[in-house]
Amino acid sequence: MSNTLPDLPYGYDALEPFISRQIMELHHKKHHQTYVNALNAAEAAYAKATTPKERIALQAALKFNGGGHINHSLFWKNLAPASSEGKGNGGTLKDGPLKNAIIDAFGSLENLKHEFNTTTAAIQGSGWGWLGLNPTTKRLEITTTPNQDPLLTHVPIIGVDIWEHAFYLQYLNVKVDYLNAIWSVINFEEAEKRFVEGSNSPKL
Repeated sequence: MSNTLPDLPYGYDALEPFISRQIMELHHKKHHQTYVNALNAAEAAYAKATTPKERIALQAALKFNGGGHINHSLFWKNLAPASSEGKGNGGTLKDGPLKNAIIDAFGSLENLKHEFNTTTAAIQGSGWGWLGLNPTTKRLEITTTPNQDPLLTHVPIIGVDIWEHAFYLQYLNVKVDYLNAIWSVINFEEAEKRFVEGSNSPKL
């Protein structure tokens, strides 16, 4: 079955002023669509491959484009219109299991944001910053992955795209400004759903 570009759960301009309409349209319609198209092509070629050498040669394309599709599909749900703008629930962490886990692991939401931003801003080149649930300890941890590698060692709770296409048109080369702004549109309700499901699941 071919992979398809998922619809956004909000309008392209719904995350403004924190993420511009221009960025969202290019990021979703162009970049994510490209990963989907390339993944479908790689999967079709893999299905037709007749030798181990041919299949091995396709692994890089499957990993890169498959990871790009997985990560971005999660990323869109990870965002919501900002509550501070009166549009939605983005940026609001309510009392509940996720908030309790964040306080347990980091002391406060502000401490989490600071540690997450510091770690993610230090990525050299392109990649993703993650708040993940360690499936063994059931504790939240901050980690990163390079390029479009998906998070396989943890249950992804919050993922932030740090590729330049995610922020450069609005924040230029100042990654920290983008990272500070994106917390205003983080969908903590979606993050809590993932956290609860991950907490109740067996080890990866």
